[in-house]
Amino acid sequence: MEDATDPLALARALIRRASVTPEDAGAIDVLIEALSKMGFACHDLTFDEGGPAIRNLYARLGDSGPNFCFAGHTDVVPPGQGWTLEPFAATVTEGRLFGRGAADMKGAIACFVAATARFLAAGPPAGSISLLITGDEEGPAVDGTVKVLDWLKNRGETLDFCIVGEPTNPTRLGEMMKIGRRGSVNAWITVTGIQGHVAYPHLADNPVPRLLEMLRRLTERPLDEGSAHFQPSNLEITTVDVGNPVVNLIPAQARATLNIRFNDLHSGASLERWIRDTCRAVDETVDIRVVVSGESFVTDPGPLSEAVADAIRAETGREADLSTTGGTSDARFISRHCPVVEFGLVTTSMHKADEHVALADLDGLTRIYGTILDRLVGHP
Repeated sequence: MEDATDPLALARALIRRASVTPEDAGAIDVLIEALSKMGFACHDLTFDEGGPAIRNLYARLGDSGPNFCFAGHTDVVPPGQGWTLEPFAATVTEGRLFGRGAADMKGAIACFVAATARFLAAGPPAGSISLLITGDEEGPAVDGTVKVLDWLKNRGETLDFCIVGEPTNPTRLGEMMKIGRRGSVNAWITVTGIQGHVAYPHLADNPVPRLLEMLRRLTERPLDEGSAHFQPSNLEITTVDVGNPVVNLIPAQARATLNIRFNDLHSGASLERWIRDTCRAVDETVDIRVVVSGESFVTDPGPLSEAVADAIRAETGREADLSTTGGTSDARFISRHCPVVEFGLVTTSMHKADEHVALADLDGLTRIYGTILDRLVGHP
């Protein structure tokens, strides 16, 4: 990497590594090379508890506080179909950079590294700058950020502020930052009956009506009306199945799956209890499996969100919305350790064919990250 202050060069180098989860494909090496030359101590961390080995990186410059951390992921989803350009060629055309991960989120990583290089050109940091980069965000998120945070805790190392570079802006750079996210609960409900002929229902036990009654009770009223920082929680039934290929057979089992995205009026545990109690009131023998993939969290407006908002305003003239919308991200793990805000590029093409980012947005985001470093880290 000849010029670490150029976000485009680093973004292209990262995109050319086909790091589809769980493969690293050399993406971490690109960052280690760039950061080592800037004086960062780089820790190449591999964990494999959840399955295939996952490479992660924790890099830090400085040993005093505050420790300002940038968190992100180098893993990407598969390219899929419909591309008009090679997904890992990092093609630049018509003022845009194309490639899988351009928006989500190799572009933002490149911007932060470039911003840091420019910041360091003016002198060493008054505090510390660190990067927590995982290869397990798009996957099960078992051997990524959460493991690095445990590693840091065991070392006695703490984070004071964190920005996660997820794409957050609906259409234009500077529209939105995320100060929290709703939690997520998945539930699998299985009701068992007795298979039989539809003409002889007294010899069978149809599980379908009981399942439908459970679903009716779970969805008969809204979970809440929202809270100060969150939209209302929502429960969505994602599938109902009996696997019945014929019309004259009462099935032996009926199954449903649902997901709840919940705000800070609930917890994963409270919703699990509610699901189980509601279903068991209809049929005590029902089988229920519940997985909480993340709790809701919010970083109350304060020094971190103010610094991000000021930097956005200075660069774009826009007042960023402080949002908690969208799915889960690794910020849910970081929120247990320090204030965290998500801010990155535009969301419109992420996970799509011909994923891309405007070159002007790479430059703009680099300047925004640089202004945040000036304010929260500074020079001696």
